This record gives sequence, C-alpha cells and structure tokens, in this order.
Amino acid sequence: MTTSATARAFASLRVRNFRLFVIGQIVSAMGTWMMVVAQDWLVLGMTGDSGTALSTVTALQFAPVLLLTLYGGRLADRFDKRRLLTVANLVSGVLALVLGTLVLTGAVRLWSVYGFALALGLVNAVEIPARMSFVGELVGAELLPNASALSAAYFNVARIVGPAGAGLLIGFLGTGWVMLVNGVSYLATVAALRLMDPTRLRGAAPGRDRARVGDGLRYVARRPDVLVPLALVAAVAVFGMNFQLTLPLLAKTVFHSDAATFGLVTAAFATGSLVAAFAGTLRRDRPAQRLVIVSAAAFGVAETAVGWAPTYGTAAALLFVTGLTTTHFAQAANHRIQLGSDPRYRGRVLGLYTLILQGSTPLGALLMGRVAEHAGARATFVAGGLCSLVAALVAVTAGRRGAEASPPLAEPEADSAHRDDETRSADLRPQR
Repeated sequence: MTTSATARAFASLRVRNFRLFVIGQIVSAMGTWMMVVAQDWLVLGMTGDSGTALSTVTALQFAPVLLLTLYGGRLADRFDKRRLLTVANLVSGVLALVLGTLVLTGAVRLWSVYGFALALGLVNAVEIPARMSFVGELVGAELLPNASALSAAYFNVARIVGPAGAGLLIGFLGTGWVMLVNGVSYLATVAALRLMDPTRLRGAAPGRDRARVGDGLRYVARRPDVLVPLALVAAVAVFGMNFQLTLPLLAKTVFHSDAATFGLVTAAFATGSLVAAFAGTLRRDRPAQRLVIVSAAAFGVAETAVGWAPTYGTAAALLFVTGLTTTHFAQAANHRIQLGSDPRYRGRVLGLYTLILQGSTPLGALLMGRVAEHAGARATFVAGGLCSLVAALVAVTAGRRGAEASPPLAEPEADSAHRDDETRSADLRPQR
C-alpha cells in the first residue's frame, strides 16, 4: 500500500475524538467477544450441547433490538449520544460482572443466563443506533465511510483476539473469569467518551424536534435507494447471519472441537471480516446498489460452501471467505443507507437498519436452531447461504428503481462551524 493510500485508509484517526472512541471500543469489543464465547460454551455445557437452548439465549439477547431499537434510534436523534453511550456501557458492565459472579460462586442457572441475555438486549436496543450514528458526529460526513470501515476493522480485530483469548482463558480459569474481564472492559469505552471534547462533535444539538419514529419510517418509504438495501439486509440477516448460533454448533457437533479450537474457528471467520474491513477504509463515496447485491450473492455462495466442508481445515478456510463477504456486504449496505440519509433522520434510519440486521436475529436463531436440531449444523449453513443467494437474485429485479439514487446528503450547514483543521484537507473529501 502506498503512502497516500495508507493516509486515506487511516484518515479519520486524525480526529482526536475518533481516536479516543476507537481505543475504548477495541478494548470493550475484545471483552464482548470473549463474553460471547464464554456464554455459548457455558450454555452448551449446561444443556448437553442443545441447539435449542443456545438459540433461545440468542433470541432473548436480540429480541429487544427487534422490538425497541426504533425507539432507541429516536432517543439517539433527540438526546446527547455521548451521554446515552456512557450510561449504556456502565449498565452492560454491571450485568457482565453479576453473571460472572454467579458462575464463579456456582449459583448460575440456565434461567439466569436467559435473564442476562434479555437485559443486555434491552441495553443494546439503545446503545447500537446511538453508537452507529455517533460515528458521524465524531468525524463528519466527509470521513464517515472511512470511519465506518475502521470501526468494522477494530470490531473484527476484537473478534479475532477475543475468541482466541477466551478459548485459552476458559481452559485455564473457566467461563466466570472471562465474564468478569468483559465487565471491566466496558470502563475503557466510558473513559474514552468522557475524555472527548464535546465542542468538536459535528451533530445537531439534541432535542431540537420531537424526532418521531413514524417520520423516520415515512422518510425511508420515500427512498427506494435506501429501502431496497434494507430489504436485502433483512433477508440475509434472517437466514444467513446466524453465526453466534451456527459457529459453535459446527465446531462442537461436527468437528468435535474444544474451547480453544472453537476460538480459532471463530478467529478464521473474523480474519476474513478484518480483511474486508480494511479494504473498505479506502472507500470515499457512496457505493452503488449493484455492489451491495453482488456482495450479498457472494456471501450466499461462500456460506453454502461451508456447509459442505469435509474437514476442519477446509471449513476454517471457507469461514475466512465467508467472513470477508459478510463484512463486505454489511459495509456496502451500511454506507449506501447511511450516506444516502438526511442527518436529521440518521439515528432513526440506523435504528431501522439495526432492527433489521440484529433485531432479526431472534427469528433467524429460532429458525436455524430448529434446522440444526432436525438436520444438523451443516444444514444451517447450506440453507442460510442458499436463501441469501435467492434474496440477492430477487433484489436485482426489485432494486431497479433505486439503483441510481441522489448523491449523499451533506450535513447541515450548522455543523460546518465545528469542522477543524483535522478534516479540512481537500484530498480527503469524497468525490461526488
């Protein structure tokens, strides 16, 4: 990579507030992915490798996102996102510490794991749309594609390091200590948020209007270039993106892996996602709808192939490709939706995006949990991949109206007063 390309890839890190945000998020996200492995391993151990129990935990964790994330997006548009994120991370940390303590003291029961998953889901319904829309306030519209891609990159770095570390810690110390580490990791995000300079944020002042959910839905309905990728994300998320359920089932029931090996399988998937995320940092403008559809089709093919993998090594290699295509699709869809949305509605639009991408997880988890119970873990990958491929083919026809949309909307003029020397360089501006 040339010097100029490297500068473009990390351009948004020149903004101090975003640098702080990234540092806090890396630490917290590592803890979160350690928690995912520990929680899955705990549930499988308590229930005799029950796919139904694991899918129930997943469904409970994401059900509040399905039901409440539109309201969370409304809160993000109406109130101070920095304050919302601070409170949400503190609450998440306390929840993890409580569950870890229950595990270490031997008082944990399956219902308490269910309760933790539900409570964390309630917090995430507010935290996710606030966090996603907060990135735009940190860097402004010009650097938003780069910042969004870097956010995906650090998320996938955490997805590599977290599960691998969790696998080792579980083997030496047990799941309870991993959960305690996750609880403490949230303090990194809280510290980063409080160290930021609020005068350099680029969002509109909170509370300027009632920020009604219905207004956001009507706005999306008038924008076919936003509506079509949202519909494609819905189909792929429900049928294909159930990796929190399908990866541990594949590792333990097909390849009979231990905790450490399971972490390596997850890391292979995350490494592919990381490659796609870093490639996305070079994006400077809004992606075409054709790119979103092609990347969804590529994901469907890759996931289907995982279901037919004959060996552990082959599965790991195909999971690398699946991770790459997953992130490429999710980023392309996110950038097309976010960069095509009026900043006044961005919190609600991203709330809807989050509802579709993550709130659909309970439906997908329950569906694929049943598939796994009756046809095995391999069938979940084959069925999910084929359904995603069909959805992409349908979108080719359904998306003709929205294929060529209006250019990305600039942020309100009021925000321009907050731009500083960190983002004025002309060569960093996206080409229109």
